[in-house]
Amino acid sequence: MKFRVPWMIFWVGFGLRVAVILIGHTYRIRVDQGHFNFGWEMGRIARSVATGQGFANPFNGVSGPTAWCPPIYPLLMALSFKLFGVYSNGAALFLLVVNSVFSAGIAPGVYEIAARCFDAKGVARRRSKHAEPVALWSGWLWAVYPAALQYAIHWIWEMSVSAFLFTWIIVLALRIRGVGDSSLPTLGDDKAVGEDGAPRFQPWIWFGVLWGLLNLSNASLLLCLPAMMIWIGWPELKRLDWPVIWRSFGGAMLAGVVMCVVMAPWWVRNERALHAFVPTRSNLGFELYESTRQVNDGFQWGTTLPLWPGDPQFRHYVQVGEIQMGKEQAAKAAENRKAMPGQMAKWYLQRFLFFWDGTPHPPEKHPGAEFGRQLSYAFISACGLLGLALMLRRRVVAAGLMAIVFVLLPLPYYLITVQPRFRHPMEPLIAVLAVYLFRSTEKPRDKAVAG
Repeated sequence: MKFRVPWMIFWVGFGLRVAVILIGHTYRIRVDQGHFNFGWEMGRIARSVATGQGFANPFNGVSGPTAWCPPIYPLLMALSFKLFGVYSNGAALFLLVVNSVFSAGIAPGVYEIAARCFDAKGVARRRSKHAEPVALWSGWLWAVYPAALQYAIHWIWEMSVSAFLFTWIIVLALRIRGVGDSSLPTLGDDKAVGEDGAPRFQPWIWFGVLWGLLNLSNASLLLCLPAMMIWIGWPELKRLDWPVIWRSFGGAMLAGVVMCVVMAPWWVRNERALHAFVPTRSNLGFELYESTRQVNDGFQWGTTLPLWPGDPQFRHYVQVGEIQMGKEQAAKAAENRKAMPGQMAKWYLQRFLFFWDGTPHPPEKHPGAEFGRQLSYAFISACGLLGLALMLRRRVVAAGLMAIVFVLLPLPYYLITVQPRFRHPMEPLIAVLAVYLFRSTEKPRDKAVAG
């Protein structure tokens, strides 16, 4: 299979998102709290960049240089402010349309993931006139399903960008290992070329580029990288073919070097501005402390620091600096965890459950609408988990890769805090597994070696 995606899926998905934005006027962002809902801390940083104060001031007051958020989305927001005005409707419309490009761009990735994992071997094909039924259903599901649209059309935030990057990282992992395409050369064959004549190191380079960009957008997903690297090289590791293993290791090292090159400008900037090595972002200590406060009851709502510049806590933040206060907050978090281990264990369990069955959030709609939202959230979770279980049971290729994502991606959120948007990078895989589940009412004709 050539895994050629019907680009109509992308254009329909993109057109639908833009139509909802324009018809629903979702670009009209609330103006309370000084437009703080316009990208939260990212919006404040973008305003600072656009007004010539540099990458700084993530809250309402002037607080100096920051690494509170990774740079990609704040810089994109700063561009929109330069073009259309700070906190303007034009800037919001621009950002939501860009979000929609990335969100719709996930659909071709979803298509290829499903095609490589399931359709290439005829898994779950059943009686279909199409050679790639799981891929088609998965791609169209992502393009038009309302839950897949929400973060592109309502949120001035990085979720669509991060989900796009992570989806295409999964695609590259499948390509590098050759899942679904037996005509590809074996992993580690440095003399081989792909079907298009490109050398085999090229996917590794793009793998590193996308991981570098993802770390500068949502660093929480980095936990998946080491396990993903092991999964890619696992067939060679099992055979203990050391020459091939070393060549495979060379590809992984190349990806790591490329990732570091992509991230290096951010590291240099942080060293100069903050006088510390900050690989991705600097707010971990603050978030850890908030996750241990009794007043939050395991779930943080609102801002991590007060918005009023005259608040003593904010003034301390300005006085000692972001890095030092982050260390202080991390120390307080460690003390709190030691003081109440039972309560912390309870919160970890609650976050685990809420990640999958419907994350709590401040009530905004009618109770019936809220029930429908939670039911939809829990239903798609159940479908994804059951699809993964079936994939593992049938030993479908890439089941290991899917399991890596489902196990490792949520871990930081179990430990710190959880919101529905944190799961968005995983939701393209959930969509694929849900389609696979519903098309698997018959036993598969072919079985593949587990990945």
